[in-house]
Amino acid sequence: QVQLVESGGGLVQAGGSLRLSCAASGSIFSINAMGWYRQAPGKERELVARITRTGRTNYAEFVKGRFTISRDDAMNTVYLQMNSLKSEDTAVYYCNGESTYRTYWGQGTQVTVSS
Repeated sequence: QVQLVESGGGLVQAGGSLRLSCAASGSIFSINAMGWYRQAPGKERELVARITRTGRTNYAEFVKGRFTISRDDAMNTVYLQMNSLKSEDTAVYYCNGESTYRTYWGQGTQVTVSS
């Protein structure tokens, strides 16, 4: 089992920055990749960014050049640095962990960008 706890969300003005953190505990050795997803009201959950244990990253087109995902060496914590935030970035952001056999989710953290 893996537990994921997000932090760092909040209210920010358009153009501002936030840094989200996701702390993983439990069977972290089983995790192959971690990522951030988001879900806005009335919309489906969507991938924002993902990073593998080897450090390979991929980003959704709508955040390229603005968001950066990173992790510590042990994969205990994953970060999402969000710059140049827009009102359309407003959503609940969820941390995700992938193992060979299952996917884990955090409880989510609200990010609200005021225009």
